[in-house]
Amino acid sequence: MLKQYQVDAMSAKGRHIETAVEGDEELGPLKLLPGTWQNLPNLPGRGWNMIALPFATEPGSRLNYRLLLNQYNETLRFSLVDKAVANRGIGRVNGVSVDTDQFVVALDYEQSIQQIAAADFPVSGKAGASGLAIHHEPGLFLFMTNEADPAFDLARLATIPHGDSVLALGNGTVADGPPVIPDTNGFPVGVTADLTNPYLAPYDEFHKKPFLNLFDPTEPEALLVAANTGVNIVRTTTLHTDSTVPTGGILNIPFVVKQANAATMRSTFWIQELAELDAHGQPKLRLQYLQVVLLDFFATRDGSPGLIRWPHISINTMEKVDTPVAPAVAVA
Repeated sequence: MLKQYQVDAMSAKGRHIETAVEGDEELGPLKLLPGTWQNLPNLPGRGWNMIALPFATEPGSRLNYRLLLNQYNETLRFSLVDKAVANRGIGRVNGVSVDTDQFVVALDYEQSIQQIAAADFPVSGKAGASGLAIHHEPGLFLFMTNEADPAFDLARLATIPHGDSVLALGNGTVADGPPVIPDTNGFPVGVTADLTNPYLAPYDEFHKKPFLNLFDPTEPEALLVAANTGVNIVRTTTLHTDSTVPTGGILNIPFVVKQANAATMRSTFWIQELAELDAHGQPKLRLQYLQVVLLDFFATRDGSPGLIRWPHISINTMEKVDTPVAPAVAVA
């Protein structure tokens, strides 16, 4: 949270839009995000994605899905900030009505992803060629400077062209040293997680022969951990958001709900300050993320109720390649 004098300053100037500047303390835990993050030129091909998709296989096949894996490059831009979006409220103190307005910092982001390589099993012929644009996502990161649940002072709003709209809530923390990358389950929930299970043949295929000899969907976080080997990370800002918390959620168009409903999203961004300095004498910055979206389709196969929940997992390791250095003229 910001100090009260900072909140009072926001209240005095009202809604305030300007270019986001890295290091601006008014951005709270988002202060290192402004600018452009990319894989190129120094970290090419560090983006990896896995997703199970409904698929009509040959007659007699035990499978009704395919597992698609992608390697990609990404550009992620945080370009605008609104420092005092006012949410109006009212409360009572000692029997007197008072304003309890909330002020929200808003960073606009745009994510674009280009495929380097792709493979699926069973082979569908639909994986796509190198250079294919496979994802575009505009959205907002919000920092609720006051009047927020202590556990939820951050929000991420995302819209995806498949027909999905996401609101996830969480918080930001700062700690010395590198991030702790958690173990992540790549197996579908509602299927016995045994690679000898014929229904998990696609997972077994890529476990025995990892995609590009690197990515194993049964250990989807492993390449994030490997990317930090030998890197001197001095400090890490962790931004975690979750759509399953109260008032969070995902809304989808009818076809998505019917065929492969995107039910939940959890994501963690790790902004890393390195011991190595940039041309301005400041710590070089890297950004890693781990995102897990659960898709619901097909009846479970382990006796549990409901539908199978298929993890759609994306990871990446990028670096800051462009940083705004001066604010534009404010617009009230």
